[in-house]
Amino acid sequence: MNKKIIVFNDKNIRRVLHDGEWFFSVVDVVGVLSESVDSKDYWYRLKRRELEHGIQLSTNCRQLKLESKDGKKYMTDCANKEGILRIIQSIPSRKAEPFKLWLAKVGGERIDEIENPELAQDRAKLYYEKKGYPKDWIDKRMRGIAIRQDLTDEWKDRGVEEGQEYAILTNEISKATFDKTIGEYREIKGIQNRKENLRDYMTDWELILTMIGEKATTDITSSRNSKDFEECRESAIDGGKIAGNTRKEIEEKTGKSIVTKENFIDKAKDLLEELK
Repeated sequence: MNKKIIVFNDKNIRRVLHDGEWFFSVVDVVGVLSESVDSKDYWYRLKRRELEHGIQLSTNCRQLKLESKDGKKYMTDCANKEGILRIIQSIPSRKAEPFKLWLAKVGGERIDEIENPELAQDRAKLYYEKKGYPKDWIDKRMRGIAIRQDLTDEWKDRGVEEGQEYAILTNEISKATFDKTIGEYREIKGIQNRKENLRDYMTDWELILTMIGEKATTDITSSRNSKDFEECRESAIDGGKIAGNTRKEIEEKTGKSIVTKENFIDKAKDLLEELK
């Protein structure tokens, strides 16, 4: 589930978590409400028009990085719930009121989840249930999410930069666990949409070994007191090797490869079809 994109009336709106709250792409919101062909131009003209009346809409915005259609991240005008509400007051649109109600709901999600983290898990479980995933798979996926969060918290505390460095370390764990990079793994699973999560395609054993690799990496990183990217990289490789050794032993005893084209996305779809 991609929590960085949400949908209002079939239109995608990008958002990013900043200082504990959601910030939304102003251009995306403007595009939805104004129905303009060129939302960037509309936003530019709207700012100029309001400035003539002494209103500076830019004060409601922050420049934050959001992913564009080309897959790269660019600095983009973003605003939190209150800022967006102020901006849409300047846009004459029949969609304004239903959008306000929608924004109040999605903008408050993170606050609710901070106060009660179980809400985030409940939402994720409901998402997978609607997709047709079986309960035992969902339980593993939820546990994997918690283990992954512990690992990224550990990396963050040790000065590893979110984004590229996280991706490199994750890739090292994957190579040591499965002898496959994340990119190679996605090709095996037939994942073409780069926004889809590889783990949503994994089978039981793939999820379990991923958890072992990441849990081992977390514990090794902590016990060694790895202090920077390179030291964390060594710990990631060693953590992945533990899961990799487990995989090789299982494959030797069963005579079957753990890494296969089989995925739970297709299984879930088939199950939903059977229930119709």
